[in-house]
Amino acid sequence: MKGGVRWAVLVAVLALLLPPVAGTASAADRPTVRLSASQAGTGGSVTVSGSGWRPRALLMLLVCGQAVPTTGVRGGTDSCANAEGRAVTTDAEGRFRRKLPVAEPPVPCPCVVHVATATGPRAEVDAVLQVAGHAVEPLPAEPLGGRLSVFMDTRLDGSDGLLTWFGAPPRRTLVLIVGNVGTSSVRDPVFQVGTSYGVFAPQWEEQRWRGTLRPGAKARVELPVELAAGAQGAYTVSLRYGGRVLAEQPWDVGRPWGVTLFWSLAAVVVPAAVFRAGMAVVDRVRPRRTARRRPRMRLPGRLRLPGLRPAARARHSSRPASSLPWFTPDRDPGAPPADSPPRPATPTRKGPP
Repeated sequence: MKGGVRWAVLVAVLALLLPPVAGTASAADRPTVRLSASQAGTGGSVTVSGSGWRPRALLMLLVCGQAVPTTGVRGGTDSCANAEGRAVTTDAEGRFRRKLPVAEPPVPCPCVVHVATATGPRAEVDAVLQVAGHAVEPLPAEPLGGRLSVFMDTRLDGSDGLLTWFGAPPRRTLVLIVGNVGTSSVRDPVFQVGTSYGVFAPQWEEQRWRGTLRPGAKARVELPVELAAGAQGAYTVSLRYGGRVLAEQPWDVGRPWGVTLFWSLAAVVVPAAVFRAGMAVVDRVRPRRTARRRPRMRLPGRLRLPGLRPAARARHSSRPASSLPWFTPDRDPGAPPADSPPRPATPTRKGPP
């Protein structure tokens, strides 16, 4: 009895000390999706709930065709009813709940509700949904032969230049390691590179990579990516081959501040230039006022002093003019000074005594 108690205590201590079994915690942390109904008709709706997602993550909910939860959606979002999709943000614990309208996808069923992250690390889960009244066809068989797969994380090489700061198209190079996991060689594969803004569907563009990949071989693939002029915000670059999306890479494009600076200066310079041009036109159009000319003062024979009145002018003109204008009558050179004493009077002698 005592031995059994000891073993029980030992097992309990080991259960507390040992870490949990590998795969249990990861299975509990995996994103999950549940539907309120497994079948619904067009025009109806189902409630989609999930848990185990990244906290505060933006998710996109779509009804897609030609899909199986184990293999994913054939053709990507082109096989989904994108117009009736819904977006939802998870809470702090990674859970969400959202009502999704049921619409017929552009391809036949089997159909699923596709839930995937719109930003950040890629994560997606599919839940089977039967769309009543929609056609059901078997999945097309995958072509035999070469099959490409991505072996390393993709990245975008390159940086913005001065012209991009003024609104030129941003350019990057999508770099990834691709391997051939099929049974035959792949020669000059044609990839589809798509760029999408936010939660919108990507716009695909075909690009051919020159080279041959033998079974089991790997190669470095570099594909140019270019956005529209003046692009800004959160973009996603996707790579698709053979109807399957091989990789996705987020791309945060900065704001072209040069364009903002240009329009700010234009808002100040253009009105000032228009104002100056308008004032120049007004100066040319309006009539000129003729300035009044003051009568010129003519000097007649006699000097007229404009500051004197007529009476003073007459008194001034009645003075006798001297032959030497710089002498005045009271300043005769032969006259004694005005402040000298008078000479004594001497008697006049009439003759000799």
